[in-house]
Amino acid sequence: MHRRFGKSDIVRIAVDAMQLNGLEPAFSLQVEQQIASISGPAHESGSDILDLASLLWCSIDNDESLDLDQLTACEEESDLSVIIYVAVADVDALVKKGSPVDNHARNNTTSVYTSATVFPMLPPRLSTDLTSLNPDQNRLALVTIMKIDSHGVVISSTVERALVRNKAKLAYDAVSAWIEGNGDLPMAASVVAGMDKQLRCQDSVAQKLRLHRHNKGSLEFQTFQPYAVFDGDRVIGINHQEQNRARQLIEEFMIATNTCTAHFLADRGVASLRRVVRSPERWMRIVDVANEYGYSLPYEPSALALEGFLAERHKADPLRFPDLSLVIIKLMGSGEYVVEVPGEEPYGHFGLAERDYTHSTAPNRRYPDLITLRMMKAILTSSSAAYTVDELEYLAAHCTRQEDAARKVERRVRKSEAALLLGTMIGHHFDGIVTGHAEKGTWVRIFRPPAEGRLMRKIGKIKVGEEIKVRLVLADVERGFIDFERI
Repeated sequence: MHRRFGKSDIVRIAVDAMQLNGLEPAFSLQVEQQIASISGPAHESGSDILDLASLLWCSIDNDESLDLDQLTACEEESDLSVIIYVAVADVDALVKKGSPVDNHARNNTTSVYTSATVFPMLPPRLSTDLTSLNPDQNRLALVTIMKIDSHGVVISSTVERALVRNKAKLAYDAVSAWIEGNGDLPMAASVVAGMDKQLRCQDSVAQKLRLHRHNKGSLEFQTFQPYAVFDGDRVIGINHQEQNRARQLIEEFMIATNTCTAHFLADRGVASLRRVVRSPERWMRIVDVANEYGYSLPYEPSALALEGFLAERHKADPLRFPDLSLVIIKLMGSGEYVVEVPGEEPYGHFGLAERDYTHSTAPNRRYPDLITLRMMKAILTSSSAAYTVDELEYLAAHCTRQEDAARKVERRVRKSEAALLLGTMIGHHFDGIVTGHAEKGTWVRIFRPPAEGRLMRKIGKIKVGEEIKVRLVLADVERGFIDFERI
């Protein structure tokens, strides 16, 4: 008799994967003691802290998100420009460098998200409460203030310490449905006078920023991002996270903020931790991939030309575009953290077509953002630098390693979640698409439910991108193996 697996098994598998990849799944006693000693949210005052609590701030995040790192607000100007405000939680106000909480965050460097459980970088009492920008709570923040013209160009920007107050906690899907005319304005927004106009304005500016970025050659990918849906101990489905207008709104404002943050530090002669994707060393392999589709790319790396190819393929074949996206992403190489010193030529972010880019908007969930926040606060408070260049060099390599480890954990758990759902479907037939060939075999992505597995028995030649019918022959939850055979 086969053992019945459930959500608790997925959590156990996730904990094992964390430990195997050098990540700490639980908080130490010292961390718990530090958290118990904190009486409430941080309170500071001074002439350098602006009172921006009256702005129509809102947060837009996933439905289940409780760790709110940033808020957005806007003001329209008479010259058709718009002032965009992005507030980022001042996590450093309660999490001091070298404290037990900071040491845990420094080790893991990121929150790890799985459908069954979340391993937060900071204890929940901080990340979902005392350092979270929760509704109707005054919170300290660093606010990036950007003036953006009618063409989506950032004309000027600055960063200030400020007091902010979230007026509406909103979620991507509901906001996007309203923007696109497919749903009502969410209740949390409808009870705030003027919030509807705020959201329309922010959406308009975000789309202009997006168009301007793409005109510069920013790359548009669409990857396969499944997540399991649980009902108690049972997994009842796997959904796929879709891109939408609200996600684009936040994405554009965060990219703009991260770029302005990099400029803020560089203009003041401060070394900083940058997020870069170098110009692809395997560019000629990307050229070969494009040639397979009858598309010619130049022999020198060009983000603008690559974006043209990707846009054409997305329009021509949206079904296979996620798989092409993954191929190109792998050939480009993953992002990494590096230290950049003012005066040196910046590495740049090839995928975003930006020369200056840091991570600064998620200090509750990502350690590089907390590092950057501390570097900016040191400038704003006229204090000595929070980190030396040597410290930054070490942390850049460490954060890159640990984020790679976190992605491995998330991928490993997704495989077991999919196997848990498919475990009752052995022998069932599915429509799928061939996603790749490797030494270990050929890989197939089935459409409903969205899941990927290995093709064990091939019949005839099979090309990547080919649609085939398969039968499920194995769903091993413990190892995360899913095997199909072609019908």
